[in-house]
Amino acid sequence: MLTDITNRKDLSLLIHTFYDKIRADKEIGFYFNETIQDWEEHLEKLTDFWENNLFGSRVYKGNPLQAHVEVDSHFGGTIGPNEFGIWLNHWAQTLDELFEGENVVILKRRARKMGTFIYLELFKNRSTH
Repeated sequence: MLTDITNRKDLSLLIHTFYDKIRADKEIGFYFNETIQDWEEHLEKLTDFWENNLFGSRVYKGNPLQAHVEVDSHFGGTIGPNEFGIWLNHWAQTLDELFEGENVVILKRRARKMGTFIYLELFKNRSTH
């Protein structure tokens, strides 16, 4: 029986399982594998991010917009809707495999909104350079 996401341990399981899929993905894995040097540190930071996002923990320190703009620039502005779609599909599938409940719905919605916002920021950044 699946349960809802209720704490950092749940989020850590989600993040680790999800990024195992992302790293293995033939279409988008290289964006992550070529960029991230220390995966354990990065996964902790992402757990902080989602813990802050879902529970308001205030543990996350970082600028995700700037980080994504830099990655897109590094890869010559090649990150597009297809890549975001693959990421979102893995996100939703991983959530559904591991959990069920209100927080699952919230995290799916927030990831869609965030993906749209980040993509628009990438596009805006490309047009100014």
